[in-house]
Amino acid sequence: MAEEDKKAAGGAKTAAKKAAAKKAPAKKAAPKKAAAKKTAAPKTTAAKAGETAAKKASAKKAAPKKSAAKKKGAKSSRPARKEPKPRDPNKRYITVEQIGSPIRRPGSQRATLIGLGLNKMHRKRTLEDTPAVRGMIDSVSHMVRIIEE
Repeated sequence: MAEEDKKAAGGAKTAAKKAAAKKAPAKKAAPKKAAAKKTAAPKTTAAKAGETAAKKASAKKAAPKKSAAKKKGAKSSRPARKEPKPRDPNKRYITVEQIGSPIRRPGSQRATLIGLGLNKMHRKRTLEDTPAVRGMIDSVSHMVRIIEE
């Protein structure tokens, strides 16, 4: 008996919640429609026609501004290329090319390639010939090739 009372009470609660949920949006939507009707009723047809023409005109004016903005942005879709830094004649340089993919490799090897400035196949990069760079090249030697020393 106690279980039946709980089920009946629970069923009544859910029914009340559903009814409240259904009624709430209807109450909110109805005043908006009524308010729109009340404001529209006193206006004449000439005033309505003038408003719609004004709305259309403002919409037409707004559209060209957007397209003009797009035209300006379309010219420079790509960022400008960076100019290479001038080489210091007193320093030694090394050029490396990525010949292997970092797919299915440890994350540290992928990070080393990115540190070398290589993140896509067959990209070349000229770097200073320092012990740190040499160590990075040795750690991913199976994925890079030294072109020039």
